[in-house]
Amino acid sequence: MSQGKQVMRGPVMADLAGLEINDAETELLKHPWLGGIILFARNIDSPSQVAALTQSIRDLRPELIIAVDQEGGRVQRMQQGFATLPPMQRLGQHWLESSTDADRQQALDAIAEVGWLMASEVLACGIDLSFAPVLDVDHSFSTIIGDRAFSDKPGQVAQVAAAFIRGMNNAGMQAVGKHFPGHGSVREDSHLTTPVDDRELDAIIAKDIQPFAQLIEQNLLHGIMPAHVVYSRLDEKPAVFSAYWLKTVLAQRLGFKGVVFSDDLSMAGAASIGDFPQRARVALAAGCDMVLVCNNPEEAQCVLNALEQDNYPIEDRLGLFRAQRAGQHSLQEIQSSERYKACTDFLKSLQ
Repeated sequence: MSQGKQVMRGPVMADLAGLEINDAETELLKHPWLGGIILFARNIDSPSQVAALTQSIRDLRPELIIAVDQEGGRVQRMQQGFATLPPMQRLGQHWLESSTDADRQQALDAIAEVGWLMASEVLACGIDLSFAPVLDVDHSFSTIIGDRAFSDKPGQVAQVAAAFIRGMNNAGMQAVGKHFPGHGSVREDSHLTTPVDDRELDAIIAKDIQPFAQLIEQNLLHGIMPAHVVYSRLDEKPAVFSAYWLKTVLAQRLGFKGVVFSDDLSMAGAASIGDFPQRARVALAAGCDMVLVCNNPEEAQCVLNALEQDNYPIEDRLGLFRAQRAGQHSLQEIQSSERYKACTDFLKSLQ
């Protein structure tokens, strides 16, 4: 590819069935409206296997974004052969347990190293990004957020998350904050139903939006994943499908200029919008740059075909997330370093 030539990626991210690419997926990967692949635990058996899988994807479509959910705690797809990451709430607690300013700064430095470790292991296997960190504020009753959140206080979420993101950036990975404008305030799991938050805008801005707003202002947040939650006083559609949330609030009010990834359109929280092509069209029109269609290969193909039929414009805004350092350092090199040993010793101390 000649220097300066723009690489174009489609607006759909799909997934794979197993540890290797099958024949049908070879054709899927060649579809011009495909822009990314997300890996799940079923796609990951060992570091060497997942590195071979990502290389096989690159051999077919080197420009695709490859992603994974490697938050830590109960959301960690890469396990065997990788560091065990704690729930992010444990990192937030560690920072709060520090009694002096010097101790708190030391805690933030250690948390940044956890962000570096997570991102380094992911990048070493040829994966571009982890959809992390969670920026939801824990309201103590969400069935899906809980200890995935750094804290129940917005300022603490922002401060600890900023350290974690700086560590990710140091490894060469950009952050994707989720789930805008905040999923922690509803009890229901949007994988199973469509949660409704009936608060006024002022209440949401005063608490849940604060981590997003502060990190955008610090230029630390270049990716956002909205929530499949309806904020009923403001829009009848979930935030993923809402131009109000993605354009009026996120882009205009908060000044966000980065990339918006939809949450999975297969989730029950998306079902009210219509069939899968309709979900994709509405999400893209609302302000999403890339839509995820997971665990449903037939519907992923339907979405790709519908967007191709629409001649939906392929406008690449995703280059920032194609990690320049993905695969440059082997996992063995990273895991044998003193930096890695110091970080894993810190993680053991948290247990």
